Amino acid sequence: MCRWFAYISPEEPCLLSDVLINPANSISKQCSEHFLPKLLPHGDETDLHDAQDKLLLMRNSLLNMDGLGMAWYTDAASNYTKGISGPRPALYKSQSPPINDFNFRSLCSNTETKCVFAHIRATSGSVVTQVNSHPFVFGRITFMHNGVVSNFLDIRRDLSDMMSFDAYCNIFGTTDSEHVAALFVTNLTKGGTKDTWEQEHSLEDMLEALTKTVVQILTLQHQKLGAKAAPNSLNLCATDGQKIVAIRFRNHETEQPPSLYWSEFAGRTLNCKYPGHPDAPIHNENATRGPDDHGRHTIVASEPTTHDMNEWNLIGRNCALLVDEFGTETEVPITYDPALNAVDPFAP
Repeated sequence: MCRWFAYISPEEPCLLSDVLINPANSISKQCSEHFLPKLLPHGDETDLHDAQDKLLLMRNSLLNMDGLGMAWYTDAASNYTKGISGPRPALYKSQSPPINDFNFRSLCSNTETKCVFAHIRATSGSVVTQVNSHPFVFGRITFMHNGVVSNFLDIRRDLSDMMSFDAYCNIFGTTDSEHVAALFVTNLTKGGTKDTWEQEHSLEDMLEALTKTVVQILTLQHQKLGAKAAPNSLNLCATDGQKIVAIRFRNHETEQPPSLYWSEFAGRTLNCKYPGHPDAPIHNENATRGPDDHGRHTIVASEPTTHDMNEWNLIGRNCALLVDEFGTETEVPITYDPALNAVDPFAP
């Protein structure tokens, strides 16, 4: 599967290279290296290939070499364009892995933001090209996915019929993930035209739209495929630059979704202005601020990006993490009909 990383703060910007490149387990390194505390036994958090749960291995350890993308929020548009207020996403995509992308590294070394989404891709079948790299942007909304919509080709046409015209026209690639994004935006704006993509929506509305999107996908699979429908892995995340909703979800009675963690402390370890160090319990001698000076923030990521496991929480199975505009985090269960669970054809 893919890997993704999200940072958001109402007050504390981050330097992109601090959170996306420099740490030993940054998302740039997760193309081939992995760290999964609270999913693997203590002391074996990096030993995925020895995991007894082969489905856990399959959902987390694929090489993520099929493209990268990031969206970071900036106030530039609102400073220069009449009628725009608040941050808007700038988007960068490449079909190269991040370690080989000079432009990505240069942008990260010289860009700060209070909200960033970053993603590295492991394709589930669609072509490797820039437009298929996440994240996907609809106005002020940014969206990304780790996992797979099972039986996607069987439901793709019906899924498209559920979208607003403008959301459908904003699909530039062929991935299941971008179709999920378009359906989410359709639900969030209640079928609105693209001008509604610039409106603000409450965190409750964002969660309701994301939950509705998941249920629509499961229902469509159930109606068209019946018992042949396979479980979906839907680790989804959406933001408007000020709020985040993220879910860790798999419609199976017992199986774990792909990994997804959150932290309200790791930012002060990652930020080079502060005395922490992401890779070891050592002091950053170049720090210019104290640890208590760091502003409130939240990181949501497929894997922890600091060495300290105590800084990270594993999001519960089939749960959503909500982060409001003040930086308050709340974890809630995803409500859906258990009859929409599916049987895994690859399970032993």
